[in-house]
Amino acid sequence: MEPHGPGCPGSVLFGCELTASTKSYTFQVDKEDDSDHILALSVVCLRDGAKDECNVVEIMGRNHKNQEITVPVANLKLSCQPLLSLDNFKLQPPVTFRLAAGSGPVHLAGWHQTVHRDDASFEEDDDLSEEEKEELPPIMPARK
Repeated sequence: MEPHGPGCPGSVLFGCELTASTKSYTFQVDKEDDSDHILALSVVCLRDGAKDECNVVEIMGRNHKNQEITVPVANLKLSCQPLLSLDNFKLQPPVTFRLAAGSGPVHLAGWHQTVHRDDASFEEDDDLSEEEKEELPPIMPARK
């Protein structure tokens, strides 16, 4: 599933802010929802009013063995790195963002993507019928 931008079906803008008074934010979806959800983080940045101190942002989630893990993803400082591009870093909810050090404010932004399991776009393209497979030309070796 590739990241979607504005105007694409199943994709909405996401944003949250971490501060000295709100140190964490949990992104989760309804357990009854059988759709697949991806949170693609684009950027983490310091907001107006941030002090020149280290602001460490951690992500708490689950790894491939379903074990809870905590990973630092950004260390921002106003005088040297006030912004970090995360290039649509994909996470599966539930996930918690935590300001482990500093007082912020730190803003996280990205896209919440939803794919309904009955969508045709979710099916694999590799499922070709026998007729379609017969129509494909044979693979020829490369010329030297």
